[in-house]
Amino acid sequence: MTATSRRGLELALAGVLVLVALVTLTPAAAGVTAWADPVAELRWYATAPGDPAVALQLVGNLLLLVPAAVLAVLRWPALRSPGRLVAAAAAAGAAIELLQWQLPLGRVVSPVDAGLNAAGAVVAGLLVIGLRAALPGSRVPAGSAG
Repeated sequence: MTATSRRGLELALAGVLVLVALVTLTPAAAGVTAWADPVAELRWYATAPGDPAVALQLVGNLLLLVPAAVLAVLRWPALRSPGRLVAAAAAAGAAIELLQWQLPLGRVVSPVDAGLNAAGAVVAGLLVIGLRAALPGSRVPAGSAG
């Protein structure tokens, strides 16, 4: 990878992370930040599969970190290790929720959201790893830190 392509991936990732921050770290409604009960939230997802609001929340949480994961896996070969990918995705999802908890944003803080964010990022990252390995002329095997 050339220095120019690395720089391009870094700039794209920075832009994506700014968008993630705008979506997740801007004040929501007036009120106090609240902690979501994970069991109640999981029940909400499970009992309202046809509800468009539930679907939007679920899909939005799964897709939130997908672009960042794709760019990060392409930029940093060390993230092509599934263990590192999972750790980075979990840390990113948790960081968003911790910031929402610490900042006076009037948002609901949810460990389920963090898990969904991480799950979407991991699946996307694993797809990139698999696609890279399947491409003709791929010099770096999936899972390699090279």
